[in-house]
Amino acid sequence: MARASMSLLLPALCVIPAFSVAALAAFPGIFASEPSGADEKSWPQWRGPERSGISTETGWAVEGTELWKKEVGLGYSSASIVDGRLYTQGFVPASEKSEEGEDVIWCLDAATGKELWSHRFPAKRWAMAHNGGTNVTPSVEDGRVYTCEREGDFFCLDAKSGKVLWKRNAKNDAGIEKLPTWGYAAAPLVLEDAIYLNAGSVIAYDKKSGEVRWKSEDLGHAYATPADFTWNGKKCLAVFNGGGLNIIDRSNGKRYLNHAWKTNYDVNAATPIVIGEKGDQVFISSGYNHGCALLKLGAEAIEPVWESKVMRNHMSGCVLFEGHLYGFDEKKLKCIDLAGKELWAQEGLGKGALIIAGGKLVIISDKGDLAIADATPQGYNELSRTNVLQGSVCWTTPTLLNGLIYARNQGGTLVCRDHRKKASK
Repeated sequence: MARASMSLLLPALCVIPAFSVAALAAFPGIFASEPSGADEKSWPQWRGPERSGISTETGWAVEGTELWKKEVGLGYSSASIVDGRLYTQGFVPASEKSEEGEDVIWCLDAATGKELWSHRFPAKRWAMAHNGGTNVTPSVEDGRVYTCEREGDFFCLDAKSGKVLWKRNAKNDAGIEKLPTWGYAAAPLVLEDAIYLNAGSVIAYDKKSGEVRWKSEDLGHAYATPADFTWNGKKCLAVFNGGGLNIIDRSNGKRYLNHAWKTNYDVNAATPIVIGEKGDQVFISSGYNHGCALLKLGAEAIEPVWESKVMRNHMSGCVLFEGHLYGFDEKKLKCIDLAGKELWAQEGLGKGALIIAGGKLVIISDKGDLAIADATPQGYNELSRTNVLQGSVCWTTPTLLNGLIYARNQGGTLVCRDHRKKASK
């Protein structure tokens, strides 16, 4: 950690809402104007509708104001929003220093932060050199919420009521003996009638019943959410685990290719990025001074196109936009091209996280500054910066939808910022 990745500590997260006519009537003045451009209506999963970290929404304001805040428990889980409901999770300790407590899966009104329901169950903090908490971002599809916690309990809940429809344990289903050092962090990937979960072994579940369809071989510590793509006419998953990059068949879990990529503590946590019309190139990046690579998928092996330390994603992965990669090289925000050339670097944001919306970078610094900048290879051009979160580190990916931006810190404060443009008088 996305997701998020410690990126590991999780792929750091996202969120966002859609609003009904009734919601508008209930909150007069909230929508002074509608954003222009595409309206995705929802942000149902890790890295958004297309799992790319990109929103096509335009017409939102670079300056904003706080709309609401909510305490959701310790952790790094981002939020997913469908039908005006926001879903996330956090760990609530029994006391300030306690390792015992409960994980809470939250359903909130995305416009107000009001709790609509919550599902609670016993859990442990899992501090491991940080303050601990949840890692996984929920996925929402067809009226159901799918989410996992760091020890492998995997839930399917009714999105409206919070009723548990089925429950599995991914560690047991994967058949592995040892959990990842920081616990599971990969988000469930819902594709067609199946759910794919990176639990060391990748497991394919029937999304309705929860039955296991297949599991892959053990691929190593699991923090990164897989990327789906088509390669050589086959539906595949690119899986970046402790053992490196693996290309597996979505229909049966067969591994076609592997590229070894050894990082300290087996932390390969950033979602791999598939590049090219043929789907035969994959970008990977890791922290701990390892670096990044653009890899070419061959018939028998994976070969590096190039490898470099120009981008070392530790807490959050890169976003590919108009042929350029934007991401955090340890404590520097950078833009690099697909040849691995650094085009610019910006200090002062720490190990932050970002998305891209309407051609702009939406950045959260590790100290809680929300910065908006142009997404351009020409240089870093910051348009606004506001401190929106205090008290603990921010490694969770922000998200923007319908002019609202959501950000979260590790201590559990989730803030909603209003960046809708006001109607001209």
